[in-house]
Amino acid sequence: MKKLAILICVVMLFNGCKIGLNGASIPAEMKTVSVQLFENNAPLVIPYLSSQFTEDFKTRIRNQSRLSITQNDADAVFTGNISNYEIVPVAIQDNKNPTPGANRLNIRVNVKYTNNLNPKLSFEESFERFEQFKLDGQSIQALEPQLIKKVTAQLTEDIFNRAFANW
Repeated sequence: MKKLAILICVVMLFNGCKIGLNGASIPAEMKTVSVQLFENNAPLVIPYLSSQFTEDFKTRIRNQSRLSITQNDADAVFTGNISNYEIVPVAIQDNKNPTPGANRLNIRVNVKYTNNLNPKLSFEESFERFEQFKLDGQSIQALEPQLIKKVTAQLTEDIFNRAFANW
């Protein structure tokens, strides 16, 4: 009987605990957020990048917070643009016939975050991430979608953490 009472106490204790691993500290009064389309202003334009980045960021907010995404009268607003998209060689393989041994996809996003509940927490910053890759006989076009997905995931995490986890 004593063991059962201890077990019930332990279960009740852990039941009352909530552990969040993403580090988000969103104020209780913040209920809504607006994410405007991140226009692609990069010199090299990938047609689907703008909508994919915007949707990936909305998905991150939905999955890692309790915030509702709305178009108007939001407690917080994200606007911005994709200012750079480039693929550059980072390692040369052969001195006689120089070919890239590795390449790097760079994406930079300018973000303006407006916190309408606490303007002191608003910011305007650039975020940049990259993914290094080898072609290994494949074309850049074949690898590009998965590379963009990886870099976009890193960028949306950085922006989310900056806005909601104060990182």
